[in-house]
Amino acid sequence: MPYKITVDTGGTFTDVVVTDADGRLTIGKAPTRERAFDGVRGGVEVAAAELGITAGQLLADTTTFVYSTTRSTNAILEGRTARTALLVTEGFPDILVLREGGKHDGFDLSVRYPEPYVPRALTSEIPERIDSEGDVVRRLDEDAVRDILRRLRAQDVEAVAVCLLWAIVNGAHERRVGELISEELPGIPYTLSHEVNPIVREYRRASTAAIDASLKPMMSAHLSAIAEDLAAAGFRGELMVATSFGGVLHLPDAAARPVDTVRSGPSMAPVAGLTFARAENDNRDVIVCDTGGTSFDVSLVRAGAVTFTNETWLGPKYLGHLTGTASVDIRSIGSGGGSIAWVDDGGLLRVGPRSAGADPGPACYGRGGTEPTVSDAACVLGYLDPDTFLGGRMPLDRDAANTAVDGLAATLGLSREKTAESVLTVANEHMVGAIQDITINEGVDPARALVVAGGGAAGLGIAAIVRALGCSSVLMPRSAGALSATGGQFSDIVAEFTASQFADTRSWDFEAVNSVLKGLDERADEFAAGLRERGVDGITVDHLVEARYAYQVWELEVPVGAQIDDADGLAALRQAFDEAHERVFSVKEPGAPLECLTWKARLRAPVGSRAVAAVTERRDGLEPVRTGADRVKPAYFDGAWHDTTVVAGGSRPPGTVLAGPLVVEEPTSTLVVPPGARLHVTSAGNYLVEV
Repeated sequence: MPYKITVDTGGTFTDVVVTDADGRLTIGKAPTRERAFDGVRGGVEVAAAELGITAGQLLADTTTFVYSTTRSTNAILEGRTARTALLVTEGFPDILVLREGGKHDGFDLSVRYPEPYVPRALTSEIPERIDSEGDVVRRLDEDAVRDILRRLRAQDVEAVAVCLLWAIVNGAHERRVGELISEELPGIPYTLSHEVNPIVREYRRASTAAIDASLKPMMSAHLSAIAEDLAAAGFRGELMVATSFGGVLHLPDAAARPVDTVRSGPSMAPVAGLTFARAENDNRDVIVCDTGGTSFDVSLVRAGAVTFTNETWLGPKYLGHLTGTASVDIRSIGSGGGSIAWVDDGGLLRVGPRSAGADPGPACYGRGGTEPTVSDAACVLGYLDPDTFLGGRMPLDRDAANTAVDGLAATLGLSREKTAESVLTVANEHMVGAIQDITINEGVDPARALVVAGGGAAGLGIAAIVRALGCSSVLMPRSAGALSATGGQFSDIVAEFTASQFADTRSWDFEAVNSVLKGLDERADEFAAGLRERGVDGITVDHLVEARYAYQVWELEVPVGAQIDDADGLAALRQAFDEAHERVFSVKEPGAPLECLTWKARLRAPVGSRAVAAVTERRDGLEPVRTGADRVKPAYFDGAWHDTTVVAGGSRPPGTVLAGPLVVEEPTSTLVVPPGARLHVTSAGNYLVEV
């Protein structure tokens, strides 16, 4: 039987999702290991055992393997990328130093100025100059470039980023520098800014190039190792890699642009959220919450489409590093099941952003962790059962959880139960804030949207979160414990091609705009031809533009036609922008002049469609590891212990309605339904909690 496997390697657990020819989902979950394949193999073994076959048989019968990882994101945040040099036009050495300015609090003088992504000591100025029309003002000094490259070789540089002024109009100098790098530094990977992100803004273009170059040595080795380990384990199918677009690419394409793997794992969650919402015939906007061991990620689906952004910061806004490329809009905070609770100097309880991770993990994991975490609090309150956690495969140490929380309780002067309840409350408030940031701040009323919850720790506090948001209900799929990995089952191949061309509606240059759009289509067609050689068909291309009202600073992305041939096409563009501006800012200026800067062709090839159809048709979904009659145990809600019914996942047919308090135990997640809430088992076999 053919299988499709999707994997999400997180900071705490590695999630593996398998679908068979009938579309049935099987989930394997295992702790993440230093060598990525060790965690993958653990998850594959669990899934294979569920299917009654060996891991080798499962991999041998798998036709497609989709891999997503936090490896690139973590490397950037932890400073473990390659030693990278930056080459810029003479006179512009501080692009990464000065960035675009910006500060959360302009009057806080205690905040240190952030270090640039590439140190100034590794930034070199190249004698050359091209103007905004693409004309060569100063020829490239090749001898100077060679001298610089030889000096970089002596500095043990491992990668090179090149960002020259106005290369987006004329990339000849950047291309020649690339050739010189190949001659003087053979084997050293490099990235040219006009190829990786051809946009007007210098900082974003330079940042993209620097990040991409710095990841190439590590990600090339990492992806090659995954491919080799899979082949050694018996896999002979097609290996694909999840990207920040919420789609997938074949491994060679992903390795060539590793910047697209940044935050690839979380980008799969909204794809899954949209799929599950449509399976329930719910056409509202969707808020997707993915709560893992180390982070809480929230994303949004509007009008049936996953939202994108060019504002993907790694680390704090302004203080972190900007990828500069379009990606799924995800807001993340350091709040998950492994987030550590602590008391600050002012005596206030804090939760996160520091996490216990996978090793040693929360105290209740019994691996030597001693600091109290969200998972420990849930264990103390009776939400997590030591005997049934992770389908009974990973017993918890409740005594260790009690001891960890007791230490915090002594500091706060509260009881053990009240302290644990407070930990969950603080963590939930962090998550409410993140959801409000991506909804209310973007013109979306969360009370009118459907919340889809996923991640291993999602069910612990999601009812309280949606209640605080004013929402009426939350949908939690049975595969919620591996939401991002499940999204990989539904993800299509997505690739984006970009070009810059300034256009103003007051003096529109139809020929220049259409030439750019035609060039984008040619690049998309070339990429599509390679996909068709691999047997991929049904390819579509959407066209978009980043536009703004005249004199505004930032742009909004709106759809356009493949060509803009006349006044009617221009009027359609203006109307689309007016509607987008009103949706985001609650105001529009019909007739005001528009300025368009960046044009895009977004290619999509449907490789996940069969999985989507299967989800809407099947009702049995996952088979639980543990079955049997309900049991009753004490759990703590609202300051008191309650007799709480524990229900095994999959033990209730569609249409069942149960009143809280109760706990639903799935093999990879736990759903807590507090008093006053009701649980509905939907027609698709998932859980809808009304609060």
